[in-house]
Amino acid sequence: MNGFTMEETMSDESGTLRVRGITPTASYRVWLLSLLVLTYAWSFVDRIILSVVGQAIKTEMNLTDLQLGLLGGLAFSIFYSVLSLPISRLAERYSRVMLISVAIAGWSIMTALCGTAGSYWQLLMYRIGVGIGEAGGTPAAHSLIADQFPPERRATALSIYALGPPLGVFIGALGGGWVAQHYGWRAAFLVMGLPGLIVAMLTYMTLREPDRGASELGKAAAPEGVPSFAAVVRTLLADKAAVQMVLGYVVGSFALYGINLFIPVYLTRAFGMNSAEAGLVFAVAIGVAGMIGNGFGGLLTDRLASRNVQWYGLVPALGTIIGFPIMAIAFLQREWPVAITLIFVSTVLLSFFYGATNAVIQGTVTPRMRARAAAFVLLLVSFVGQGGGPAVVGFLSDKFSASLFTEGNYRLMCGTPHVTGGHGVSAFHGALVEACADASATGIRYAMLSITVVLAWSALHYFLASRTMRRR
Repeated sequence: MNGFTMEETMSDESGTLRVRGITPTASYRVWLLSLLVLTYAWSFVDRIILSVVGQAIKTEMNLTDLQLGLLGGLAFSIFYSVLSLPISRLAERYSRVMLISVAIAGWSIMTALCGTAGSYWQLLMYRIGVGIGEAGGTPAAHSLIADQFPPERRATALSIYALGPPLGVFIGALGGGWVAQHYGWRAAFLVMGLPGLIVAMLTYMTLREPDRGASELGKAAAPEGVPSFAAVVRTLLADKAAVQMVLGYVVGSFALYGINLFIPVYLTRAFGMNSAEAGLVFAVAIGVAGMIGNGFGGLLTDRLASRNVQWYGLVPALGTIIGFPIMAIAFLQREWPVAITLIFVSTVLLSFFYGATNAVIQGTVTPRMRARAAAFVLLLVSFVGQGGGPAVVGFLSDKFSASLFTEGNYRLMCGTPHVTGGHGVSAFHGALVEACADASATGIRYAMLSITVVLAWSALHYFLASRTMRRR
């Protein structure tokens, strides 16, 4: 795909480095951003499919909610977050396009293998493999986008890139839920994983590596080489606004990852939905709402920040502080249409943070630092947010369910394939099945409700970030 025009530049007396190289056309930028959105979406298809089929896996393998949370959280995030650092250093030196292509192929194959797992530990290893593969995706993509879009358009570009997760949620929840309902959870992993290989081929064949710093001549890559990781961290930590934005991102992700992983499970237990129904509702409530919130949030941030840079902090702060009580109220509802409507509205508002946060991070560092700056932030987000959030929700759900169950040992009496959330044919007395189902549904409801409070903490950091940003 030829999407380039030639441009020759020179350095001026101020020492500003200008690069001789290739400049992307508008049509190529559209294609690049669209394809990167698709790659990001497919990474979330592979992440979210576990939550869609989680209840079926729990039933077949006789798992606790904590074990389910570890599969969707820590098993994925610990290797994803740690390996993103060395891989992002490769992205500062070598082709980011090649790294992204290899990463997509890797995580897609590991997702498909999840469908062949014969035990919990085997499934856990495959989920670790998915995390290893995905470690090469987002940091390199952030760096590519920052080199293609100038600072005044970067929040919009990054928020468009952030359409990937909700799009992935929509595809994974809708398609994965339907496949799981008709062909089983193993088939869902295979069907959702293998198409990623096509996305990997498209990325490798059609994207080109841009000049470092091509979008802003004043920060073009220095000839002496790649700065150390310590220098990247020092640069970020020296900027008070960036630190507060990162803290808001990390704390908020802890709550959102925990909530989102268990929403299909919650819909199944609290409202009796099957996999296809829960997948459809999840796709709309999180997928569609997330796309609206990410897109609108980025556009709003760029428009308002052009007059006052404090809006980089205020847009996510206001979205979070308004959205979190709506989410909390949603988990108190007994009618699913009301609950889902409130979750939809809150998700739109809670998605305002992405474009603004990553625009601040990418604007704080130099071009040769961008991939590792993104990797460092994703390390924190993944380890604390995706690693901790689902595990904490699972732990709380187990504890609440056990305390609410009055018929004896909850784990012993309800943790069998015959009595899991009240679904399936039971050989036990109907009253026991009902008691197990009630405890399980109320336990997950209380766990989800508890973690929404953390979002207020996230909003505080965004407000503090806005106060440290100078007015233009």
